[in-house]
Amino acid sequence: MASRSSILLLAALFLFIMTSETSQANERPNFVIFLTDDQRADAMSCAGNTILQTPNMDRLAREGMRFLNMFVINSLCAPSRATLLTGLYSHVHGVIDNKKRNIPAEIPIVSDYLRQAGYEVAFCGKSHMAEALRDRTWDYYFGYRGQGDYLNPRIAESPKLKDIEYSGYVDDIVTDRAVNWLQGKRQKPFCLFLWFKAPHRPWTRAPRHGHLFRDITIPKPPTYDLRTLGSPGKPKAFHLADNKIGSFPDVKSLDQLVKDYYATLVAVDENVGKVLDVLQETGQLNKTAIFLTSDNGFFLGEWQAFDKRFMHEPSIRVPLLVRYPPLVREGTTCAKMVLNLDIAPTIMELAGLPVPAHMQGRSLVPLLRGLQPENWRTDWLYEYYEYPGPHKVRKHRGIRTERYKLIHYYEDPEEFELYDLQNDPEERNNLYAQPGTENLVISLRRRMEELRRETRDPEIK
Repeated sequence: MASRSSILLLAALFLFIMTSETSQANERPNFVIFLTDDQRADAMSCAGNTILQTPNMDRLAREGMRFLNMFVINSLCAPSRATLLTGLYSHVHGVIDNKKRNIPAEIPIVSDYLRQAGYEVAFCGKSHMAEALRDRTWDYYFGYRGQGDYLNPRIAESPKLKDIEYSGYVDDIVTDRAVNWLQGKRQKPFCLFLWFKAPHRPWTRAPRHGHLFRDITIPKPPTYDLRTLGSPGKPKAFHLADNKIGSFPDVKSLDQLVKDYYATLVAVDENVGKVLDVLQETGQLNKTAIFLTSDNGFFLGEWQAFDKRFMHEPSIRVPLLVRYPPLVREGTTCAKMVLNLDIAPTIMELAGLPVPAHMQGRSLVPLLRGLQPENWRTDWLYEYYEYPGPHKVRKHRGIRTERYKLIHYYEDPEEFELYDLQNDPEERNNLYAQPGTENLVISLRRRMEELRRETRDPEIK
């Protein structure tokens, strides 16, 4: 992809700078980065969910900061994960879809920088990268290839990295290994990536949660029936996508989908609690910057849909919780628009390291301090490339501002969606081509082209 050689040169320079850092290891925070798979922003009780109870996620929000407007720039597993690790857009790091899932070796990931600067780094769980991140250097590794299995998964552990079958529920197994690693004695600060399988399809429950939500009725989202009845404003690109609840043997009904999805998140929450407990027991809790986020959002019945990929709000919004008492005041929220691009530069700054110039995100440290930077982003670029592919979602890109969203399906037949999110947060009324929107569309399209140039999109003409 574009700018690979410049990234390599800049990375080498920053690695050299870090080897000369003079700050002492005990002055730097530890890190734990929790990543869920397909968790939408409101799938936590601290976000107002009245059915799903997530006491340990709620604790992170209560003792730290919850971001109200956290988004992913490509709502698909592998591209989003690569962005979190590199701080780069899909069109720069090259992982544009789930077909090509390897970050090029010449592009460092955030753990490479931390390890070079004296951190111990560990990865546990699901990476969804082509080599399962085994092509990177870890002080401890316990992970699996591809999607993995919820029950009795095959997992490899360092140093041998031989895949063997483990008995039990995958996120429990992975978390227990991560906890064991955290309990070890070390002289250096550490960074643990604990990346869960849940709540990804097929939403297999932990056996202990087999009866959860049995007596609960799942309400339909307000837009559930609009796709059945027809919505003249939605383009064919949306209506023809193969993502309807009831069209797949394992996604038969909204009720069962949501209950199973929530049940897998209950297991995630319990495992988050295990990590918080061991950090507290070892005296590391308040010395550790803890992040919890997800690789993308998920439709749970809006427009009768499931899955992600589209640029609509259920798909692009994800949780972001950050707990770090030396910096973050407890019980705070932030309404600024933040992106998965921002995680890597934030970790770099918190670790006392220079943020590489090629990273395209922004450090969240000022926001974590409670500041309100005047020059914070007011718009951002979205992109989706995997077509033809699962669920038949056509390629598109778009721009989201604090008020408006323009989506462009740019291959023939070209189609658009335009929403006023202030007056239409459920994206019911497509304003594109309606009288009076002409200048707005021109302005948004012009700004989208500027963002593509700013982010070094190789397809820009």
